[in-house]
Amino acid sequence: MATEQELQSLFNTLDRDQDGKISINELFLSPGLSAVISAETGVSSPQELLAMHGDKNGSISFEELKQVVKKASNLT
Repeated sequence: MATEQELQSLFNTLDRDQDGKISINELFLSPGLSAVISAETGVSSPQELLAMHGDKNGSISFEELKQVVKKASNLT
């Protein structure tokens, strides 16, 4: 389980170009952090996360990620 602050910190670390979204490329550049995201969201892979919950450009915003983590009951 993560707090919103912890999730924001993780998101900011993954968002290397600081555009407010995490792309599939950014997820693959940080496999350890991607594993944490997968554990918190209950989604098995970065591709699945973006396909199910991201936008049509293949990226996910913090708000979208937060909703997925909430849905998995992992946000405290």
